[in-house]
Amino acid sequence: MENDLTNYLELGRKVLLEYNISPQNLQTIQSKGLKTLWKFTYKGTTLCLKRLKHSFEEALFSVNAQIYILNNGGNVPKIYPNSKGNSITQYNGQLFVLYSWIHGRDMNLENPKDLALALQALSKFHIDSIGYEPPIDAKISSKLGNWPNQYESMKNRMLKLKELCSQTPNNPSYFGYVNQIDPIIEICNETINLINNSPYRSLCSIDQKESCLCHQDFGTGNVMLSKEGATVIDLDGVTYDLKVKDLRKIIGKRMMKFNDYSIKNIEDILKYYETNTTLTPEQKKVLKIDLMFPHWFFGLVKTLHKNPKPIGSDKISATSKFEQNKFSILRRWL
Repeated sequence: MENDLTNYLELGRKVLLEYNISPQNLQTIQSKGLKTLWKFTYKGTTLCLKRLKHSFEEALFSVNAQIYILNNGGNVPKIYPNSKGNSITQYNGQLFVLYSWIHGRDMNLENPKDLALALQALSKFHIDSIGYEPPIDAKISSKLGNWPNQYESMKNRMLKLKELCSQTPNNPSYFGYVNQIDPIIEICNETINLINNSPYRSLCSIDQKESCLCHQDFGTGNVMLSKEGATVIDLDGVTYDLKVKDLRKIIGKRMMKFNDYSIKNIEDILKYYETNTTLTPEQKKVLKIDLMFPHWFFGLVKTLHKNPKPIGSDKISATSKFEQNKFSILRRWL
């Protein structure tokens, strides 16, 4: 462990030479697989060095998106170029980016005041991202227009999993899955029909530069509160998509965590978000449909057949019940 820490610190120092920086108080604050974070001080300023886990072409897309959002008035960390003027540093086949350090605290989206501020920050983030055009060599990340195909793909994977699990009925997890999957597939079919007969296609019939960027992992840990306000961090996964995709994930997580199906609470979340921008009836319609799809059940079981650690049949049953209750209540919304 001590040798690993020493090696990380040495790597950080070597990479920072590419910036002509000799750091003070260098610390490794996160090392999870390839993704690594270092914190240090330079000339009285606290900075953050990050090792990315993406390809160079993928990093070109997300890093330049962050620079665009910042230059457009967005509340995201500043990115510092290296001594050659490049925003991404390549060292020994690995990629690194240098950011400003955000002095503040994690916002807790379970706290109503933090939730309101965070949703206002998210809507501003979406607005400030519109107009982004990535570099020519970047690998573009876009999910515009892909929802129906994604729904079909998830449904088909769950049907295939049903076939596999049926072959081993003595396995409690597999038996529990087979017992719960049929109503989930019914929800999939109804939701696919709804999205195919919704305004979704017309909402996606825009140029990419007219679309916002979705964060895809917005929540506690990725939005900080400082004296400058709420700052959105960790933009590695940004993608072109409808802005309601980020909202669906936030709303769905809260529904799941608190077993809360209140339409009023959903509308309160939308009210906070709409402080900076307005959602059209068409956007709310596709948000409702995306919330109805059994994303959380799929997320639980998608590796069931490959996962060496069994998933309890009680958990499978509870998640299935959550999806069915959610679907039933959301049908009455809007």
